[in-house]
Amino acid sequence: MNQFALLAAGAPLLFAGGLAAGRLLARRAAEGGTDPGTPVERATFHTLHTASEAAPPLRAGLTEDAARKAVRRLRPLFGTAALGLTDRDRPLAWDGPGRHHEDTVLDRVRQVLDTGRAQTFAVGCPDPDCPVRWGAAVPLTVDRRVLGALVVLGVRESASLLRAAEEVARWISVQLELAELDRARTGLIEAEIRALRAQISPHFIYNSLAAIASFVRTDPERARELLLEFADFTRYSFRRHGEFTTLAEELRSIEQFLELVRARFGQRLRVTLQIAPEVLPVTVPFLCLQPLVENAVKHGLEESVERSRISITALDEGALARIVIEDNGVGMEPERLRRILRGEGSPTGIGLRNVDERLRQVYGDDHGLVIETGVGAGMKITIRIPKYRPGVHSTPPRTASGGA
Repeated sequence: MNQFALLAAGAPLLFAGGLAAGRLLARRAAEGGTDPGTPVERATFHTLHTASEAAPPLRAGLTEDAARKAVRRLRPLFGTAALGLTDRDRPLAWDGPGRHHEDTVLDRVRQVLDTGRAQTFAVGCPDPDCPVRWGAAVPLTVDRRVLGALVVLGVRESASLLRAAEEVARWISVQLELAELDRARTGLIEAEIRALRAQISPHFIYNSLAAIASFVRTDPERARELLLEFADFTRYSFRRHGEFTTLAEELRSIEQFLELVRARFGQRLRVTLQIAPEVLPVTVPFLCLQPLVENAVKHGLEESVERSRISITALDEGALARIVIEDNGVGMEPERLRRILRGEGSPTGIGLRNVDERLRQVYGDDHGLVIETGVGAGMKITIRIPKYRPGVHSTPPRTASGGA
C-alpha cells in the first residue's frame, strides 16, 4: 500500500493505525525480533512520524517560517512534484519545482478562499521537462474561517492525491486551531496577571511609599533599604516575561512585600517561614503565592486591631511540593468563600479566585486551592504543586539595567 492510499483512508484511521503499528514494532524490537513489520505497518509508522515532525512548527500559527518547515517535511509524504502553503494574501512556502506556475496557482487559491471548497486544475506548460501538469488547492479552515490553502502539484490528475491533500489539510487545520487556542490561553493568563497587578498597584504602592516617606527624616538608612525592597518588589511583580517562575523567586518577592508591610504595622505582624531547600527550584505559576499572602495581611492586619500571625510553609512530599499559608485573621463564612471562588463574590476576592483558576488550568482540578476557614477562625490555604510537569518551566530572570 502506498502513502497516498494510506492518507486517503482518513485521518482518524491514520493516527489510530500509526499508534498500533508503533506499539507492534516496539514490542517486536523489545522481544529481540528482526521482522521490521509489514509494508502497511512500515508505511503507517513512517506517515505518523512525518506528521509528528511537521506538527510543532504549525503550532506557532500560519507564518512563513512555520509553513516553510511544514512543507519541507510533508512533501515526501505525498511523493509529488511540489507542495505549497498560502495564507489569505500570499504564498508562504513552496517546496519543489513549478514555481513559475505561481500565478495559475494563486488564481485557483483565490477561488478556494472565496468558496471554501477544494479546486482541481490542469496546468499547461510549454516546457516539456516541467513535472507539473495538474494541481489541487484545498482550504485550511478554523471555526469555518478559511485561513489559507494547501496546494499540491503533480504529474497527472489523481483522485487519491486529492483525497490525501484533503486529509492533510484537515490535519493542518487542527494544528492551526490548537495554535489559536494556545494564543487564547496565553492571552487569558496575561489578562489574569494584569488583573492581579491592578489590584496590587493602587492600594499597596500608595501605602508603601507613605511608609517609606515616614522614615526619610527619622531614619534615612532604613528609608533607603525599604526603597530598594520596594523597587525589587515592583520590578518582579510588573515584569513582562514568563508565565512561570521558581518558588525561590516567588518567596523572595513575598519577603520584600512583608518587609514593606512591617514598615507600616511594626510589631503587629509576626511571620514564620519553614521552607525545605529541596523545593526552592520547583517551578510555580508567576504570582501564585503573593496574592495569598496579601490576602492574609488584609484579613489579619487591616481588618483587625490585634496582632497578626502569618506562617508560610513549603515542604517536600516526593513528587509534590506542599505549600501552606496560614493566618489568624478574621476569616470568613465558607459560603462566602465558595461564592468568591465561583466568581460571584466581591472584587476583593479576585486574588483567591485568580490563583485557584490558574492552578487548575496548569495542573488540573486536583491541584486547586484547598482553603479552611470560618468566621473568626483565620484562614489556611494549601497548594500542592507537582515538581515536574511537561510544558511547565520557569523563565530565567532578566537582569535589570541601572540601579534600583
